[in-house]
Amino acid sequence: NQDTIVDIIIDGNTYKLLIKNNIDEYIKSRNITIIVFVSIVSFIQIMTIIIYYLYLNKKIIKPFKQMENFANRVAMGDLDIPITMDRGNNFGAFTESFDIMREELKKARKKEKEANDSKKELVAKLSHDIKTPVASIKSTSELGMVVTKDEKIKSYFDVINQKSDQINTLVLNLLTSSIEDLTEISINPVKCDSNVLYEIIKNSDYKNKVNKYKIDDCYVYLDRVRFQQVIDNVFSNSYKYADTNIDIKTKLDNVYLTLEIKDFGDSINDIELPLLTEKYKRGSNASNMDGVGLGLYISKSFIELMDGEFEIRNDHPGFVAIIKLRII
Repeated sequence: NQDTIVDIIIDGNTYKLLIKNNIDEYIKSRNITIIVFVSIVSFIQIMTIIIYYLYLNKKIIKPFKQMENFANRVAMGDLDIPITMDRGNNFGAFTESFDIMREELKKARKKEKEANDSKKELVAKLSHDIKTPVASIKSTSELGMVVTKDEKIKSYFDVINQKSDQINTLVLNLLTSSIEDLTEISINPVKCDSNVLYEIIKNSDYKNKVNKYKIDDCYVYLDRVRFQQVIDNVFSNSYKYADTNIDIKTKLDNVYLTLEIKDFGDSINDIELPLLTEKYKRGSNASNMDGVGLGLYISKSFIELMDGEFEIRNDHPGFVAIIKLRII
């Protein structure tokens, strides 16, 4: 038992002194000490690891994730949101370079868009300048074919007429390739309360030209954003060519909610009227004004994609745009 035994001599007699050694108590005490020591060391190690991880997460992992997300946004074309980090960050200079790159890309993309828009506008204006004299040549050749009696001269006029059509086709192809994306816009019509039309019309009537009107309560099928563009186009034309007060009349039947938007300016030439909703067509009254002849064409396209109808007519005096929205 590892007890201690000592000989003790008293008056010539030898005695044994037994000192009991409580080894179990000792081992237990040592074990507790070891356990406490290991626990303290383990706790210190765990805390050290946690603190080090938090430090790495704050200084390296999290900034790196931010840069990764930032790079993904830039790759997807989102150049509006800057990357923000603390000045004491290890990637400070690196992230600043990333943000400078974003700014430069944004400026370059803006300049590219402005250049493309300018090019499209230039092409549209040049096409208008080309189409006007070609139309005059064509109408003159057609008149010549009717007036002349000489078959040979008629054949010459016929060639002129055919070449005029060919030029018109080439100009239309040029315009289509340059500006076709203006009409390739997604339309997402949904069920809307007719009361939203008040707000849409108010947003477009920035000159306060609209007289008092009333819209019947119903639900219509429309894309609010695109319909706003339609009303913007109609009002913009009215402001530009008439600049008078605007009357709005509404009519509700079993299929459509009809809006008639009328100004009191000069009427359009009746011969030109059917052409105004075609691509790049403008009336003779617009020859001295800016524009490319797409407003009414796009408006008609948008309304038809909302399962509605778009028409125009003269009212002597005045011009009327008729918009039919399908009710639900």
